[in-house]
Amino acid sequence: MSVRIRLASEQDADAIAAIYRPVVEDTAISFETTAPGREEMARRVAETLPSYPWLVCERDGRIAGYAYATRHRVRAAYQWSVDTSVYIDEADRRSGVGRGLYLSLFAILAAQGYFNAFAGIALPNPGSVALHEAMGFEKLGVYHNVGFKLGEWHDVGWWQLMLRSHEALPHEPLSLDSVRRLPTWERLLVRGEAVVRVKAA
Repeated sequence: MSVRIRLASEQDADAIAAIYRPVVEDTAISFETTAPGREEMARRVAETLPSYPWLVCERDGRIAGYAYATRHRVRAAYQWSVDTSVYIDEADRRSGVGRGLYLSLFAILAAQGYFNAFAGIALPNPGSVALHEAMGFEKLGVYHNVGFKLGEWHDVGWWQLMLRSHEALPHEPLSLDSVRRLPTWERLLVRGEAVVRVKAA
């Protein structure tokens, strides 16, 4: 039995799409209304990775979940903040996969020089709220009735996590490729593996 957290690749697109599909088709957790297929997921991974981490967690060689970061806002003064998302396969929930992915993701983001992580959660979603608050996110507020899906209006709550202490003169965040060249890269990447439970034999 094994656990591995690693960078996603375009070859993971089928598995990522399969995890995400029921979230789009059956719930309001995602505000997308058409589930992206393999090609679209491969494009998103390739587009994200030069700047931000996109991680997958393998349990016994099968992708159990994924997490990634994206730009928080376009204007320059926002460049030290990111939005984060995590999705776990139905069969692997409550096994530490989400926590493990986030531990590795946040370690990498902090090393890049990001200071704030934000998460938007369509409500109600007690499982996601519990995970984010267990990771240290603090609730900021709610956008009421901001999205319409599956025949009704939905609220979105926003949470914030401080990734590192704020500096008076922050340097421009490093690219993911720059952090991958650091001697600490492997330690950052596997940071969360220890909290993921292996499956029973």
